[in-house]
Amino acid sequence: MDLMTISELSKGFNISTRTLRYYEQIGLLTSQKKVDYAYRVYDECAIRNLQQIIILRKLRIPLKQIGIILKDKEQNQIVEIFQENMQALDCEISALSTIRTILQRFVSQLNIHKEVDVKLNLFDDNELLKVVESLSLSKIEFKEERSMEDLNKANESLTNLRNVRILYLPPATVAASHYFGDNPEDVSGKVLDDFIKSVNLHKMKPDLRVYGFNNSSPQMNGQTYGYEFWVTIPDDMFVSEPMVKKQFEGGLYAAHCIKMGDFHEWQLFYKWIMNHEKYEYDSREPFGMNGCLEEHLNAYSYYQPSNEKAKFIQLDLLIPIKLKNVEE
Repeated sequence: MDLMTISELSKGFNISTRTLRYYEQIGLLTSQKKVDYAYRVYDECAIRNLQQIIILRKLRIPLKQIGIILKDKEQNQIVEIFQENMQALDCEISALSTIRTILQRFVSQLNIHKEVDVKLNLFDDNELLKVVESLSLSKIEFKEERSMEDLNKANESLTNLRNVRILYLPPATVAASHYFGDNPEDVSGKVLDDFIKSVNLHKMKPDLRVYGFNNSSPQMNGQTYGYEFWVTIPDDMFVSEPMVKKQFEGGLYAAHCIKMGDFHEWQLFYKWIMNHEKYEYDSREPFGMNGCLEEHLNAYSYYQPSNEKAKFIQLDLLIPIKLKNVEE
């Protein structure tokens, strides 16, 4: 089997590149660097692992357990993991069967009295009420909350976004690197890295900040998209191609810090701001993600020359906001 790039893998298996990067971040996938080739690639072993991951996820096996399965060469723990999930499914099947029986009983009652003006009262049948009260909400999982492992507890996570900050980003002059095509983060990121190192920007401006955003954003998994990086620079600095000098207007933002790879938290963060009593979403430039940005934290250490390169391990997700106009 030929080596595949992340873009080819994304299109071939209908899975987003960010999900693939997340799988690699948590150790489920491994890529390699090919000599004289700009992109990282995945060999036959990695592709086979991805096929197993997809199958196991469709069987609703959690990512942590998938990691154990892939590393369990002697297959000592696989049976135990499968049995544990079977028991959970048995409980869920039993609960769903009970729910179906109760709903069918309600339907039967309504059909009997459909000629009469009778309204459904869920508190009339004490026997059914006791059965319903015995059901656990935690065992009823909705399909739309199962796209990523952490979203299984979306409501709980939403109320626990306690580290959201409201901050003001000052206006700044930036140098921008943009690429539309396969692996846009890697390509535009390399151009940015080369620029920063070539001018020793981290020495010239130790308070440099690095932002990124989709430009344009993919509408579905596997679709080609673009990514743009910005780095703050001195106002009077000359910027040569392929970098472009731009002005960032700054403004008021809600900020939520995540670990690199936890991009599924964008969904929770959007819900948080949409339900906020005081602030509302304020779409503005850059319009790649309607004003939303990803700030790569610890930029100064990342660009320090060293034998072991530092990594961007944290991001601030940034949503542009404004005060709501509340009528008295």
